[in-house]
Amino acid sequence: MVMGARPDVPTARPGITAVNTVGLVQQLTNSVLRVPFRRPWEGPASLPANVAAAVTRETVRGFMGYCSGLPIEEFRSIEQLLDTLSRQVMPRVVSALDVRPRDGIVGGVHGRWYRPNGIDPVGTILYLHGGGYIGTSPSMYGFFVAALARRTRCEIFVADYRLAPEFPFPAGLEDAVTVVEALREIGVPHGRLFVAGDSGGGGLANSLVMAEPYVGFAPPAGLLLFSPEVDLRLDQPSVTENAAHDILPWNIPTTAYLHGLEPSSPFVSPDEADLSGYPPVFVCWGDREMFRDPIRRFRDRLVEGGVDHVAVEAPGMFHVYPILMPWAGPSHVVYDEVGHFIERLVEGHPTYESATDRTAVDDGGEDDGSDGAAASDGDKPAAEG
Repeated sequence: MVMGARPDVPTARPGITAVNTVGLVQQLTNSVLRVPFRRPWEGPASLPANVAAAVTRETVRGFMGYCSGLPIEEFRSIEQLLDTLSRQVMPRVVSALDVRPRDGIVGGVHGRWYRPNGIDPVGTILYLHGGGYIGTSPSMYGFFVAALARRTRCEIFVADYRLAPEFPFPAGLEDAVTVVEALREIGVPHGRLFVAGDSGGGGLANSLVMAEPYVGFAPPAGLLLFSPEVDLRLDQPSVTENAAHDILPWNIPTTAYLHGLEPSSPFVSPDEADLSGYPPVFVCWGDREMFRDPIRRFRDRLVEGGVDHVAVEAPGMFHVYPILMPWAGPSHVVYDEVGHFIERLVEGHPTYESATDRTAVDDGGEDDGSDGAAASDGDKPAAEG
């Protein structure tokens, strides 16, 4: 369930939410009106692609800036409103991709399954959504995850893990560990279980691997990381150099999540850790995002550790561009590379019964818009590896 729907998470009164919604609409309108003054035609791609990137950048930045300035209970109400809207719109988009959505519960953790229709999944992916450890929900990721499921031929469980500041570190990590353990208990083999995530969710995926010696299970078959947060010290040159080009706010919040944990801890900043023994990794990022330098350093650690990996850096792209601009040429490259990455890793591993129908159904009463069966619950950047 989205954070605002949890009984122990306070939300704002309806009147305040209405006022904030109007304010958000005004903010987004102002963001679009600023685009012509940002020289949107400039960039490495075609004129339409550059303009689309400029509009996306300005709109998302305006949204994040507005929401990050709200008191937490008001932010949760806006988030809950967006989650409700996503639940009305996304199922139709997902169905158009021939993917079946279903609310579910894995190991007591709520979330949302996405499974391609008409095929036996070749793998199971635990997806940890982004949002800087503080926001968004599984339903908001419907399009991207459905497209990922279709390209990789995997069933994907997007975990609705606990978020800060109500639940700081290690609450989200504990939820991720619980889901992995539950998936293995129902028979998902090691060679077919992957963990993916973007932004903060990508950081959480790394935390899961770094915690492996302490929780006692084998690492997943591979990691899929999209613009992951791999250094919460935020002291690299790109954090300031790319602030004007990225979608992220210049004052990225981390204290609410860390809650006293040192930002240099390898649990949240693995870019300085010894990554020997890491599972295979796919990682992508844009050369104009604020996390560029930490991710490059993370890539260097993978090389030093002899880790099987594929790394894709997209010129002119900002944070989580495959999610925000799925139509762009660099995003198509990411989808193709991820598909090849999964195909290579699952080759030769035994088949298994799909996990989707062997986990609990979340029948919280919300209609997900799916059919009866589901209700049972460009230039090509260089690829390294």
